[in-house]
Amino acid sequence: MATILSVSGSPSATSRTARLLRHLDDRLTAQGHEVIPFDVRTLPAEALLGADFRHPEIIRATALVERADALVVGTPVYKAAYSGLLKSLLDLLPQYALAGKTVLPLATGGSTAHVLAIDYALRPVLSSMGATHIVPGWFTLDKDLTVGDDGSLLVAPGSAEALAQVTDLFSAALGGRTARLAATG
Repeated sequence: MATILSVSGSPSATSRTARLLRHLDDRLTAQGHEVIPFDVRTLPAEALLGADFRHPEIIRATALVERADALVVGTPVYKAAYSGLLKSLLDLLPQYALAGKTVLPLATGGSTAHVLAIDYALRPVLSSMGATHIVPGWFTLDKDLTVGDDGSLLVAPGSAEALAQVTDLFSAALGGRTARLAATG
């Protein structure tokens, strides 16, 4: 079906946000999509902060975005906005890097006070980068994400159901897009 780049904007190696994305990656893979996980924190800090567009890892990240039909963009919420790490990557991508792409925005945070960060902080930048279709996203409270001793993720039932719905809506949007592209050749 579609190639999806699953982007984690969390700076933490033990991030609930990244674990949530990998959990949803499995669902999307089971639906027939090719999912490429990508943790922005693996990019060299010097290249991100120094805006080194020519660094091989920044070129590779840009190529991953270009190759993808769609993106899942996940971020922890800090101070009512997406992470600075995610912003650093988005700033290095071409202005219309998301043109022709469908995007699922996701966020995690400690308080419902940050629930609007998707619509008021993340969605506008994704739109300005040319995303063709930004499906409804979802904010998940940290307390609804439990990491097991084995590293597995347990999502609280209410959040799990909502995440399944937005993920399935995203997948359906990709199926329709893929079918339309195949029909028009």
